[in-house]
Amino acid sequence: MTLCSAPLIQPGTRAVVLGAGVSGVAAARLICAHGGSARVLDEGSAPAAAREALSACGAAYRSGGGLFPDDPCDLCVVSPAFAADHPWLAACAARGIPVMAELELGARHWPGRILAVTGSKGKSSLVKLCAETLSAAGIPSAPGGNYGTPLCALALDTPGLAWAVVEVSSFQLEWVETFAPDVAVLLNAQPDHLDRHGSFDVYRTIKERLFRRQPPQGVALLPAGYETLYGPVATAARTMTFGADPSADWRYASHAVSATGTPFARQVGLTGSWFDNPVLGLAAAAGCAALAACGLGAPETEAGLRAFAPLPHRMQTVLEHAGVRYVDDSKATSLAALAAALTMAGRPVRLIAGGRLKESDLSFVKELLTRHTRKVYLIGECAHQMVEAWQDVASCEICETMDRAVARAADEAVSGETVLLSPGTASFDQFKNYHERGERFAQAARQVAVHAAQLFDR
Repeated sequence: MTLCSAPLIQPGTRAVVLGAGVSGVAAARLICAHGGSARVLDEGSAPAAAREALSACGAAYRSGGGLFPDDPCDLCVVSPAFAADHPWLAACAARGIPVMAELELGARHWPGRILAVTGSKGKSSLVKLCAETLSAAGIPSAPGGNYGTPLCALALDTPGLAWAVVEVSSFQLEWVETFAPDVAVLLNAQPDHLDRHGSFDVYRTIKERLFRRQPPQGVALLPAGYETLYGPVATAARTMTFGADPSADWRYASHAVSATGTPFARQVGLTGSWFDNPVLGLAAAAGCAALAACGLGAPETEAGLRAFAPLPHRMQTVLEHAGVRYVDDSKATSLAALAAALTMAGRPVRLIAGGRLKESDLSFVKELLTRHTRKVYLIGECAHQMVEAWQDVASCEICETMDRAVARAADEAVSGETVLLSPGTASFDQFKNYHERGERFAQAARQVAVHAAQLFDR
């Protein structure tokens, strides 16, 4: 496949955009705004708002699949949903048509600086923290990429911002060649999306593309010990580390992040913030390091950490009833995220898990299940697989549906326990996305509370 290193969009550039989602529409708008022509292909039918936006900017649109167009084409811009073996991308390879991610197209037209975050879990929260903290400190910034606004839209609509704080997925990094963020963070690397990438080594190597084109004056932030495990990361930028290890340049310990051995020597307190625990403290260390690289001091960073409100469906307490806490962690779409949720729960857990697995090794969470769970209630297409893997260390019950799982967990829970939705899987077997899954959990939990209140009133 020809990764694209072509110049910026010029008048007359003929581009095909794959996907009519938010990133595809943003790419088409940018192409047309710079005098190019865009034809958007989508296998399904785009929402009315997307079709209207494409029509307004002068882009052509075709739904329903079919062959890649035979017309002359200078560039193909691919949305994250399209895997490398898609027939349309195979057609581009056969014809020598350069391919780039929407992220890369946006970056080439973005006049400001870029802080980019990738990793297996926690990316969106870190992007939100950094963008909000920069803006609160008087440095105009916006979240973008896989969380927030597509970078093409930021480049077109808000080019006066100082920083774009961009969440970058492995799907986007498959199609970048010149993407060169000023500050780049690999938050963590755990098995994820193996159904698409095939192996953890391939997935991890794709993640490392984030650093490949960074300039020497840039900053690359890696988890402490990462290069010891996997070898040096190719980058021209200054490399720094974060984590709980004493060797980390930015270290989380004892309710604070310290950077005593770096050019940014300082300490940032976490007391009273969402990040003040051993799991999220590592993300706080990464955030402190990234914000320092963007020019912020300790007081501004500490204020941002204290002000941070977590995103929905990430260890979000839905309600507490009769001493039982109901926590929505629907965004936990990998087993590593499930493991983190069990560690963070702080109470005995009745775990609701299951859905569409993205990985095959279920064994590494067994110790945590033994330590933290009272029982596991399983839903979705992998329920039987999870029972077979976990029944020797945890009591398991196949409930099939969310409503039944919540009802069974609520019926058996006692005061001081947590009913935790942390599926460890994708949602697409039963739900449109993890948002819908989390909302269904919250609705079921509220129904349990209402029903209990009605019984009490009789």
